[in-house]
Amino acid sequence: MARNLYGPGVRMGNWNEDVYLEEELMKDFLEKRDKGELLIQKNRRMKNLLLQPVPLSVAQDGCVHFGDRVMLVSPHHAEPRAERFLPGDLSLCLAPDEIRARLTDRFELPCGLSAAPTRAPVRRNAFAVLGVDREAVGDVLRFGQNFRLGITLGCEDRMLYLSSDHRTLLRSSRLSSLQEVYLTEEDSYLNCWQAAFPDPQLRLEWEGHPVPANTRILINHSHTNRGLAVHRHLFSRSYFGKEAEVAAHTHLDTHRVEMPRNHWMLVTGSPRGAASTMLDVPRPPVERGPAPEPGPELDTPGPQ
Repeated sequence: MARNLYGPGVRMGNWNEDVYLEEELMKDFLEKRDKGELLIQKNRRMKNLLLQPVPLSVAQDGCVHFGDRVMLVSPHHAEPRAERFLPGDLSLCLAPDEIRARLTDRFELPCGLSAAPTRAPVRRNAFAVLGVDREAVGDVLRFGQNFRLGITLGCEDRMLYLSSDHRTLLRSSRLSSLQEVYLTEEDSYLNCWQAAFPDPQLRLEWEGHPVPANTRILINHSHTNRGLAVHRHLFSRSYFGKEAEVAAHTHLDTHRVEMPRNHWMLVTGSPRGAASTMLDVPRPPVERGPAPEPGPELDTPGPQ
């Protein structure tokens, strides 16, 4: 019985072209691998850069100073009008575009921001408190004083500033269509922010006082007078997973008081070696809440 003895191994005609094509593809793959140009290598370098641990500054006097490296954390709060939201403490993080991040290991500016459920200080969520006028490094940051928040991109030594501007038809937040918040290299008045006391009845009294660290405050944009807010019910699929949207908008309740969406904390490092930030330090019982009332079984006298 006759058998077909021809196949790719005979290196004839189209079969020979297929063998050459496979060899060229393998050669191109090995060349890109040696140069570090594969997509998986680019993604790995970006993740290693943004997830590199960064030590935070320790507030010895309990206040925030110019030059400190802090985390911007939105304390946990529920969204009563939403069935699904992102719980826990959310930190403000650099969020590069997912498609562009998978194609290159460089950042496209302006770069987006998001709120991620991470409590570890890494390069993508560690911000430096910078002065605007002639504030010296080490001076105390005060309520109502302009300041900048910058983040450094590793060995590139590039400072990106937290910025915002009025929303337009061409520029707004992607999910809520509110005022966009982004990171840019441009040094302008759009980078200026101010800290405000959460209680509006005591806001004027706290004007000019030092900003305490690890305490709830408001962060308002100096140019547009909009508060930095996190929308826990609006999810975005970022390069690092499921995160919440961040925008510049002042959310007021029926009493004209800022809602918890606008509450932030400038979290500093912990002086204890076992904890990296003050979020990991257990709070005293007085700050956790009122002590539970004794039950009926505690009121009855025991046997004599």
